[in-house]
Amino acid sequence: MIRVDSYHAWLMSLAISITTLVFAVLATATAIYWGFVFGRLVRLARRTPELRDGLQLDVVDEKVSIIVPAHDEARVIERMVTSMRSQQDMNIELIVVLDRCTDDTFDRLTEAAGGDPRVRVVVNDTCPEGWAGKCNAAAVGAAEATGEWILFTDADVRFDPGVVRAAVSIAAENDVDLLSAYTRLTSGHWWEIIVQPPAAITLLRMFPPDRVNDEERPRSFANGQFLLFRRAAYDRLGGHSTVKDDLLEDLAFAKAVHRQGGRVRVVHSDTMIQTSMYESLDDLLSGWRRIFIESCHRNVGRLNRNVIRVAGAGLGPVASVLGAGLGLVAFDRGEFWIGLAGIIAGVCGVVISAVTLAVIFRRGGMPRVGILGWPLGCLLVAGALRRGAIDLAKGRPIRWGGREYVIEPGR
Repeated sequence: MIRVDSYHAWLMSLAISITTLVFAVLATATAIYWGFVFGRLVRLARRTPELRDGLQLDVVDEKVSIIVPAHDEARVIERMVTSMRSQQDMNIELIVVLDRCTDDTFDRLTEAAGGDPRVRVVVNDTCPEGWAGKCNAAAVGAAEATGEWILFTDADVRFDPGVVRAAVSIAAENDVDLLSAYTRLTSGHWWEIIVQPPAAITLLRMFPPDRVNDEERPRSFANGQFLLFRRAAYDRLGGHSTVKDDLLEDLAFAKAVHRQGGRVRVVHSDTMIQTSMYESLDDLLSGWRRIFIESCHRNVGRLNRNVIRVAGAGLGPVASVLGAGLGLVAFDRGEFWIGLAGIIAGVCGVVISAVTLAVIFRRGGMPRVGILGWPLGCLLVAGALRRGAIDLAKGRPIRWGGREYVIEPGR
């Protein structure tokens, strides 16, 4: 009986030692990974142009046409119109294209416009075959525009008063054909707080600003929430007819500009532009799934590899906590060196990941309490990526802009 008990004790000690070592290795990998991420974030912060920097440049005395496609946007239309009317130091016109609306967007828009002659409303009731609804509405608005610059944005954005002035100054100063911006996402719901950061970081890893802004070998990217064109460049591209059936018109525009030898620049808007993208968790995950499919070039393998990366980024801090906890248990059972290894590796993994996540959440304007939900957020994003891979592989339709797309997997 004594021998059996001793054998069980030995097995328990061995299991704790092996498990502690495994989690110590995982915690070490977590610390190294998040240390690299922290360094990359510092570098990007130093090398990414800020939208507010444009306020230090000369004012461009040219007209800007702001075009906003809107389909059933009663929830946000007043906030958007108010922020556009408050733009300073610029000659603007706001063209809102009401695309087959069925709610009271028109009434709310009219009230928010307050008779301002700079605000024009275009009611659109049709969408031609082969066009996505948003692209068609944007094209309808562009046909009405009279400015030397055209800014396409969404109904769910809010601009600070200096946004248009800063953006046009940067584009003119740098001779840019298409200027886009990373906008700040809202955090009014718990699912926004925990899902938006890992989703945004995943996209940022695919399209880091320093690579997008590289003059020699640029990576084609733009954010559809903010697309500022020189009118001449937009017309030269063929306008929205060039991207009428693309799942992500912003990426397609960036690629088209680069094909013609033009210049694309992205800036960080910080608090100057805020976007409230989705009304529910299902909408959010569906929207990001569409974004990820195109960002991964419709490649099932790339989507699946990102599933592993995102899930690993979420579970790494959890592994570090477990490593530290198991290290304490091993230490208490007399396994000095194994316990110490688990404690040190676990603490390093927790601290380095927590510091880096604090930077990510602060940069994105998200409450830092959301860090506690990081693992769950990563798993939800990984699920969106995985479902995107499955939809792509099985030919399931993807709905966007009033159309259903059945897309072929890319290479």
